[in-house]
Amino acid sequence: MSKQDLINLIAQSAGITKRAAADALHTLVGTITSELKKGRNVTITGFGTFRVSHRASRMGVNPRNPSQKISIPAMKVPAFKAGKSLKDAVR
Repeated sequence: MSKQDLINLIAQSAGITKRAAADALHTLVGTITSELKKGRNVTITGFGTFRVSHRASRMGVNPRNPSQKISIPAMKVPAFKAGKSLKDAVR
């Protein structure tokens, strides 16, 4: 499902315009991104939790020259943990 398909489905289900559905989706994604940038978790009860995970630095291999080792720095990455309701629905 693409972003446009999701907007169309939201508009149809909620009985609102596609423009309003797109604005709502953009606001949701923007708010989650903003909170993750601040280092905060975002929990949507019944759906899941978005959080920032810390990945430690490690040694890797240069794909252009497999015999060369490179250092991959530590970084923050977004992570998602599905909630119980979502897990049960998928099972």
